Amino acid sequence: MGKWLMQSQSLIVVILMIAGIVVHRRRSLHVKIMSSVIIWDIILILQVELGRKAIMKASRALTNPALLNIHVSIAVSTVLLYVVMIMTGRKVLAGNSDILPHHRRIGYITLVMRILTFATSFFAVVPEEAV
Repeated sequence: MGKWLMQSQSLIVVILMIAGIVVHRRRSLHVKIMSSVIIWDIILILQVELGRKAIMKASRALTNPALLNIHVSIAVSTVLLYVVMIMTGRKVLAGNSDILPHHRRIGYITLVMRILTFATSFFAVVPEEAV
């Protein structure tokens, strides 16, 4: 799959994430958008793995360019933050409004990390012959 197709999908994920934050007061729409964002982003990770053998490249951290290692670290952190967002979001949906400020703060951190993942992805792609 072409680099620009993946970059386009990544940009759409970021835009949808921002849209989901904008509509946070419309809880049902917020949940639908953010669920779609997380699912699409996980599918995008699978596409990258299948198309570029990303896990194999990432496992060579000692010989990889520093920017690739930074990109992988940010991307993995984003996925871990998705898990936290799902857990806290489910608690909010179950009626625990005490966790809402925590969910919101972690949400903004997740957005920043996802934007950084997108930004570093332009520089982190290593040609096959370089690996």
